[in-house]
Amino acid sequence: MNTKQIIASVVGALILFIWQFLSWAAIPIHSDVYGYTASQDKILEVLNQSNLEEGTYMLPGVPPGTSHEDAEKQGQASIGKPWAQVSYHKSFDISMGMNMTRGFLVDLIALFLLSWIFLRLGKVNMQTSIFVCVSIGLIAYLTIPYLNSIWFGGSTLGHLIDALVPWGLVGVWLGWYMNRS
Repeated sequence: MNTKQIIASVVGALILFIWQFLSWAAIPIHSDVYGYTASQDKILEVLNQSNLEEGTYMLPGVPPGTSHEDAEKQGQASIGKPWAQVSYHKSFDISMGMNMTRGFLVDLIALFLLSWIFLRLGKVNMQTSIFVCVSIGLIAYLTIPYLNSIWFGGSTLGHLIDALVPWGLVGVWLGWYMNRS
């Protein structure tokens, strides 16, 4: 680990972190990810009365230990009927300090690994730096949010923008900074 890697990582992580804040809090590119229903109070009341453990549920589902044949029958019986994916938490908490700290640490680790790779590659021109960084963003997009949308539906346009814009900016940063003497 050297000073160049630390500076590249910290500034790159700040670029990602600031973009993530903007894309989720200030720019409405993720507004289609979470919808509103006027029935929210009724739904939450039913969920709360169900004594659910915190977690994510796929509805309809089958109990653990259900045979493959019975699961297939349930699946066939569910075709054409409503379904839902529910993430349930027992308590709403708006304190963001720890979440933001963890988010920045994840960005820092990602940029630390990426700058380590760039240092091992030697001189990388601006075009290659941008291409590599955007490729990393696209790989993350394709293998997580887009793949999930294939199975569970939903819009991923905001995630695609998050794969292109901040990683492109990181590519510009690293392309400039890593080639300085």
